[in-house]
Amino acid sequence: MPKISVSLENSRAAYELTEERVTIGRGADNMLQIDDPSVSGRHAQLLLIDQRYQLRDLGSTNGTRVNSELVTDTFLRVGDRIRFGKVEARFESDATGEAQPLPEADEIEARPAETSEKPADFANASPFPNRQKEKDKLATIILAAAGLAVLAFLVSMLGLLQIHGPL
Repeated sequence: MPKISVSLENSRAAYELTEERVTIGRGADNMLQIDDPSVSGRHAQLLLIDQRYQLRDLGSTNGTRVNSELVTDTFLRVGDRIRFGKVEARFESDATGEAQPLPEADEIEARPAETSEKPADFANASPFPNRQKEKDKLATIILAAAGLAVLAFLVSMLGLLQIHGPL
């Protein structure tokens, strides 16, 4: 038996669909009454046509959505997510029927960018601090002087060996 499961704040209620025409809204004259300010007095109706339920929006203020799409008139499938104003609902059925085909996938062509730029609002999200090596001029001078001193020492040793010869 098909049914509509409606979620209100912390509760969920299921309404079995036994009539050929079911009105939905906030007003007391509706067969499925939803007491929520986002739902219009006469929000929508369900019509049984050829063993399928058709959902029709009745010009509601906040609209009716099926699977996040704003609709005025559509046939429901098992598992459809319905939204009356801000109230979430789901179309369900205990009967097992043929599986509905998946909608065709949109083809999307992805092309790599020719150039890449860092966005202006880009920020480092790493929890670790940025390790930048700062150039220490004094350390560079000391290291260069030590290298020159070692080189001068080696040259002087070679010069002494050539003058005196091996012992």
